[in-house]
Formats: sequence, structure tokens, C-alpha cells
Amino acid sequence: MQSERFLFGKDVPIEDMGGGIKRQILGHNDGLMLVKAIFEDGAEGYQHQHHHSQVTYVESGVFDVTIDGVTKQQSAGDSFFIPPNLMHGAICLEAGVLLDMFSPIREDFFENYEKGDVS
Repeated sequence: MQSERFLFGKDVPIEDMGGGIKRQILGHNDGLMLVKAIFEDGAEGYQHQHHHSQVTYVESGVFDVTIDGVTKQQSAGDSFFIPPNLMHGAICLEAGVLLDMFSPIREDFFENYEKGDVS
């Protein structure tokens, strides 16, 4: 499974995750995935863990990011790395966008796409 080679943001569905967070899958194959996460002020990416490696780039906004119990404030131009199976989450202090890269892909992110439950 892999995405088209050229994707145009205006044509890619945006999924409303609720709680002030939207998600857009911007490209993938079986081993790598790029996801845009759009946060409103105060939105919270609750603490969770998964077996994927994750690198996130803060495109805009201000976030309190917690990884394995350590919290740092990050803003545009910053990034963070999450090794597999570590608890992590983020609280949006100022509306912004995170670009998440996962390896391998987050197959669970496709569940709503398969149901046709995205805008």
C-alpha cells in the first residue's frame, strides 16, 4: 500500500478527530508515513504509546510536549523524537500545526478512511 506520488493538500481529506484536533495523511508507504496534525488553542493530544518510531516537526504554534514524563515547551522550528513504546502527548498552548513522521506506518489511522468517515 502506498499513496500517490504527488499529493496536493487541497485535495487530501482532513479528518476531524474531535477535541480541537484535525488530521491529514500526506503520504505513505508500508514503512514511512507523514501526517499533518492541526491543533486549536487548548487541544490536547492525550498521553499514549505505540510501537512506531515518531519524529515531529513543529510547523507553527506553541506546545507543551511530554515524552516519558519529561515536558518541554516547543514552538515553530522545533522538533522532537519519540522512540517506540514511550508514553507521550502534547498540549497546544497556541494554535498550530505538527508534522508527524511515523515508521512503520500507523495502520490504525486508515480506519476512518476505509469507512469513508472523513471530509
